[in-house]
Amino acid sequence: MFPADPVTILLSVAVILFLALVYSSTKEDKYKNFPPGPRPLPIIGNVLSINMHKPHKTYIELSKTYGPVLGVQIGMEKMVALCGYDAVKDALINHADAFSDRPKAPLFNKMLRGYGIIFSNGENWKVMRKFTLSTLREYGMGKKTLEDKINEEAECLVQVFQTHGGKPFNNETIINAAVANIIVSILLSHRFEYEDPTIQNLMGIVNENIRLLGSPTVRLYNSFPFIMGLIPGGLRKITKNILQFRRFIRDTFSKRKKELDVNDQRNLVDTFLAKQQEGKPESTLYYHDKNLTALVGNLFAAGMETTSAALRWGLLLMMKYPNIQEKVQDEIERVIGTAQPQLEHRKQMPYTDAVTHEILRYGDVTPGSLPHATSQDVTFRGYLIPKGTTVIPVLSSSLRDKDYFEKPYEFYPEHFLDSEGNFKKNDAFIPFSIGKISCVGETLAKMELFLFFTTLLQHFTFQAPPGAVLDLTPALGGTNPPLPYEICAILRM
Repeated sequence: MFPADPVTILLSVAVILFLALVYSSTKEDKYKNFPPGPRPLPIIGNVLSINMHKPHKTYIELSKTYGPVLGVQIGMEKMVALCGYDAVKDALINHADAFSDRPKAPLFNKMLRGYGIIFSNGENWKVMRKFTLSTLREYGMGKKTLEDKINEEAECLVQVFQTHGGKPFNNETIINAAVANIIVSILLSHRFEYEDPTIQNLMGIVNENIRLLGSPTVRLYNSFPFIMGLIPGGLRKITKNILQFRRFIRDTFSKRKKELDVNDQRNLVDTFLAKQQEGKPESTLYYHDKNLTALVGNLFAAGMETTSAALRWGLLLMMKYPNIQEKVQDEIERVIGTAQPQLEHRKQMPYTDAVTHEILRYGDVTPGSLPHATSQDVTFRGYLIPKGTTVIPVLSSSLRDKDYFEKPYEFYPEHFLDSEGNFKKNDAFIPFSIGKISCVGETLAKMELFLFFTTLLQHFTFQAPPGAVLDLTPALGGTNPPLPYEICAILRM
């Protein structure tokens, strides 16, 4: 299919190098005062020196040489990585408007086409974010009604754990399903049994896509879309999964549309569909099916993955550190006893609160954050970052910032306790990011983690199977979940 004689190959390489030089020279003034970083190679940039499985690790290491505002080049595209809490806060809070766009990258355009909330920009993003926040609050985020739903689901989880009779089992699918049911209840007023093929299929799609998003082939797609698009595997599988997920969503809200009573809205999809029927200019511009499909997909994936990963980290860490598990259980007995855990208990449980915060910090589920982009040319800490530049706030570098955490690479709940054992906040604790485009589900995720975690430790003591070696290395993927593990849930009451 392609000419393979040496002369043609040589000429092709020469032409590509010439075009690269021309491209570089035209951008020389644009990037005259760009943040410092390693010298890029022609065409491929710094690809060979970056850990493409876990790029945040490379950025943190490079920041020791080049400083907290770091310039890197992937392919022929220059990017900026922000390392350390002070730099991340400076950009996302003090220069919020300039750093609050999302990049218009080929991969994200292919997946979401600018719809939904996660990778949209401009007025569409403003309308979808405002709708999402108001609707999540309306359907219980931070309220007693949703707290009750989480507690009901936690009891279902306890019952399933109990069926294993203290014998080893893998908790990943069960926990994923329990957490997924919370966001599904908000989206569709529905609950799935854990073994239901529909929820199993949806969870499989989300988990596989998040894993594939962390593969080097997919990470490089934005820089080399034509070349990477020809490689079979990851990208094609992601596309297939997205199409399958969209079909489910479209079929579901098509049914909701037929049954919709605008005077009896029960969930987020109902409220969105009711907006479509208002007849306002906004209804046509923003409340269309493409935005609804993308938004539901965004919320389902985000609502399941990070919380379930954090909860699995929590149980793994309790097995690894039984003395910490015992302290949590002592506090549960003292404050709650055999009653059902409630959010109001958290204020009386500083040690458990500190442990759940430390699980989120140590687990570091979203180490690189979702990428930002500059909305305008911005002078930041003495450097000029042009409009449209992709910016990576490396959240891991904040959660591991030695200036804010005494033992940044250890699991140490005392990071969130003062000398008298009272809970204390830490500014650098930003697992959900900060600023204008931080995670809309932060309140929900914290509610779920506290209630699920407390309920499980109230009922069980968690132990490793005999002879098992507990590995705290994160799995490969677009996020940082723990590696698969088996657990023994020993009934306490």
